[in-house]
Amino acid sequence: MRISISMLGALEVRGEDGSGIGVGGTRLRALLILLSLEPGRVVASELLIDGIWQDDPPAGATNALQALVSRLRRALPGVEVESHPAGYRLAVEPDAVDVVRFERLASAGRVALARGPDAAARVLREALELWRGPALLDVAGSGFFRAPVTRLSELRMAALEDRIEADLRVGRGRELTGELTALVAEHPLREGLVGALMRSLVAAGRPAEALAVYGDAREALAEELGADPSPELSALHTAVLRGEVPAGQPAAPAPARVPAAPHPADARQQPQKPQQPQRTAIPAPTPTNLRAGLASFVGRDDDLAHVHALMDRFRLTTLTGPGGAGKTRLAVQSARPLLDRFPDGVWLVELAPLSAEVDVPQAVWNALALRDQASATGDPLDRLAAALRTRTALLVLDNCEHLIGAAAELADRLLGECPGLGILATSREPLGLTGEALWPVRPLALPPRDADAEQAMSYAAVRLLNDRAAAARSGFAVTEETAPAVTRICRALDGMPLAIELAAARLRTMSAEQLAARLDDRFRLLTGGARTAPRQHQTLRAVVDWSWELLTQAERALLRRLAAFPGGATVEAAEGVCAGGPVEVDEVLDLITSLADKSLLVTAGATGCWRRSGRTAWRSSPRPVSRRRSAGRTPRTSPDWPRPRTRTCAGPSSWSGSRGSPRSTTT
Repeated sequence: MRISISMLGALEVRGEDGSGIGVGGTRLRALLILLSLEPGRVVASELLIDGIWQDDPPAGATNALQALVSRLRRALPGVEVESHPAGYRLAVEPDAVDVVRFERLASAGRVALARGPDAAARVLREALELWRGPALLDVAGSGFFRAPVTRLSELRMAALEDRIEADLRVGRGRELTGELTALVAEHPLREGLVGALMRSLVAAGRPAEALAVYGDAREALAEELGADPSPELSALHTAVLRGEVPAGQPAAPAPARVPAAPHPADARQQPQKPQQPQRTAIPAPTPTNLRAGLASFVGRDDDLAHVHALMDRFRLTTLTGPGGAGKTRLAVQSARPLLDRFPDGVWLVELAPLSAEVDVPQAVWNALALRDQASATGDPLDRLAAALRTRTALLVLDNCEHLIGAAAELADRLLGECPGLGILATSREPLGLTGEALWPVRPLALPPRDADAEQAMSYAAVRLLNDRAAAARSGFAVTEETAPAVTRICRALDGMPLAIELAAARLRTMSAEQLAARLDDRFRLLTGGARTAPRQHQTLRAVVDWSWELLTQAERALLRRLAAFPGGATVEAAEGVCAGGPVEVDEVLDLITSLADKSLLVTAGATGCWRRSGRTAWRSSPRPVSRRRSAGRTPRTSPDWPRPRTRTCAGPSSWSGSRGSPRSTTT
């Protein structure tokens, strides 16, 4: 038997023929509501008992629940209420429940809004017509049901705002003034409704009233929240003052109507009015906190194309790579062209300044500036999921590596509950979620050692150095005289963008030849990062420190010992040479995998060999960080000093196993 269950108002059950089916009794109705909120899924017995009896369960609560389920089966003949070891399941199609249908239609309408407002308005009207009163009216007064009632009420308001936005975009603003005036009076802190009313009033030729609405909203926000209007509402206020309000655009221009020729007598009697210039409606810009770039973006065209291709296919894309590879800049440049695709905004969430995992959800709140929920209480991640459930937005989670667990939990939760959400993350290691697409950010292409000026400038690393150096020192250019030194600089820095930019800053006071000659001491030399850059990007040593601090003791030991293999090493070589102390032989493969995930090791072609990534930072010393952090250098006689006795990627071993000292090395 097919039935329909309606809970967006008073509980109502109808059979296949549309006739009503009575479900009497407060507890029986509460049981049906609890099962219907999860149609086709098992609901735990403990949750059912809590929802039905709340703080006063009977002594034999399990038996009482069984008896209530038997009553429900008799009330709904032909509908299966299945028993499971963990609880009970209402075996109906999800779309038989109006709550499920509403959420599906509201989400579809939000997605359609980005493509065509006419279609979106139709879908959203269909969703809103399912409401016959307050959500879960039969149990709305119960504290247990406060969360689902609040969630559904918020989804209703979000769908209503989307429908109003669709109507505004197709030019129905004049028709909305009455409805919006009532809604703003009921919800004075919802800035989306305030902005819609302002646009509607302007469309109706009442801009002075639109300005008054803004003033009332500003006072309400100050009194209730101690806050100012959001940047978006303030920008709309400014547009009203200038007469440039995005009141909405029709889906298609209306055909021009040719007026009938006036009667000659009328033409003599009525002077013609001069035509008033018409203002073009400006579409509302997509909200975002992405900053405009201050410098050129060099050499990543292929990366941009590949990242966009991944984002078209996957909802979670992570850019991985060593520190200073340019992950953040690539993420921002990849996100900027997607503003039209995400009508609810593209938002950069900077995680680098955070030190505690519990701060990650709040950082997203701050980036999104969701002011309507500013005074809400409860778990920030729960509120985020509820707020984003019906939105079509893109989050750019930047620098996830030091809070990788919290970032992964947040991404998994939001993507699972918010179908219109996309996430682009940057991290030195993957988030490790199913469905995550990875794009490794490689160093910039390098010129050959003997490149002339023209050939050198065809490589991205040289173009980046030239661009940043020209900004730092007027008149700098890559010429035939400077090309050899510039090439040496870029090759010495392995094409790492951050290192190249730090080197370019030094060209304010040094020649290219002088800089190239001093790069053996790069930790002291490359220290001139931008004042506003994150701490880990201010100097080359800070880049290394940031990665080093995220490693375990065993990972640090293995990474130190791999310095004995300048040409790289196979897993077998690492197992034979690097084991000992905190590094167990059977853990070497897992440690190598972990270091590769953290962008500190990369594969060397198809040889099965591994070498350290971002060698710019490590080449100054076999153990640049550990030397500074320990009391002194590890002596060659110590058990911690690696003793290669096997083949490396550079060819047959030329190391002396007994003395642990190299005779010759090829790199």
